[in-house]
Parts: sequence; structure tokens; C-alpha cells
Amino acid sequence: MKVFAVLGSRNQQGKTAALTQALLDGLEEKGTATEKLFLTSLNLEVCRQCEEDGWGICHSEGRCIIEDDFDSIVNNIDGADAVIFSTPVYYGDMSESMRTFTDRLRRCTAPIISRTNKNKNFKPVIGICHAGGGGGGAETCVVSLKKVLTKCGFEVIDMVPVRRQNLPIKLKNLKRIGEWLFDHVETGEWERVIPRPASVR
Repeated sequence: MKVFAVLGSRNQQGKTAALTQALLDGLEEKGTATEKLFLTSLNLEVCRQCEEDGWGICHSEGRCIIEDDFDSIVNNIDGADAVIFSTPVYYGDMSESMRTFTDRLRRCTAPIISRTNKNKNFKPVIGICHAGGGGGGAETCVVSLKKVLTKCGFEVIDMVPVRRQNLPIKLKNLKRIGEWLFDHVETGEWERVIPRPASVR
């Protein structure tokens, strides 16, 4: 089993990274292979809205015309059994790097899913949204991240809002969630808990 974590944080030693690692620790203790990637360390452009109607080959072919690190991230996601999307909270929403990536991912997956009614990216996903400072905005960020991940076709099996004030207990909980994720993905239990749509069974 392999789990891939996508982080929208610049600080690789920060709180968002620590929360993500806590979840990965729970997985690794079960023998899971894990990998994490910080979006800010890559070359990732914003969507160009290529043509006059605002679309491009993303709409017709399910791929992006921009030659940067986007495809390599998508390939890592495709090769994983489960994915973690983890972001700090800014203005009650996900980070700019996470928004940049998910906006493009949505454009390359949602039209294909809509036309074929078959989800090529159907796999379990967990989202983590960490709000520092006053601690507000984690809940609204969760709504935003879950919406775009669902549009991309992932099966969102958990969303974890974290406030600065409850960080210590969430670190402990995330390790347990990692253990739970292993058990349910490795054994297929999550499929029985969350039924797949009939079109992709």
C-alpha cells in the first residue's frame, strides 16, 4: 500500500507539516509506504484559461497544456492507493499553492468524469486544514477543499479541521486516523462503509 501526501505549506517544519506527518506516522507503523510533496517547492503555474471560452485541452483531453510540474504530481496521485491533501488556512480558505494545484486538477478531471460517468481517480482521500493565529477559518477551509476534491472525483473519507488551540489533541487523533486508514484501505473495509456509485463498481 502507498499513500501520497500533497502539502500546500511553505514551512516544511511547520504545524501543517507536523499534522500531516502524524497521519503518515500511523500509516508507516502499519508498514505503509508514504511520500509527501510540498507544492511551494515545485514549478507550478496558475491556470491560463487558454481559449476564448476559458477552457483548453483540459476540457477535451483531460490534460493540461502547461509544461511544469503538474503532471508529475498527478502521476504520483495516480500511483497511490490513498492521498492526503493538507493545507494551512489563509482568509478562511486553502493556501494559494493548494488552490493553484486543485484548480488545474479539477479542470483536467471533472469534464472527463462528467462525460463518461466513470471516475478514473476514485480513491480514498483525507483532507487536513490547519488554522494558526486566532484559529478561525478551519471549518470554512474544509468545506472549500472538500468541494474541489469531490469535483475531481475523489472519495473524501475524512476532513480534519485543526485550530491552533486544539493542535495537540489533533496530532494524536491524526496518528490514529492513519492507522484506521491503513486498515480500511488495505482490507477494502472503506468500500463497505462508503458505497461506490453503481457506475464505478
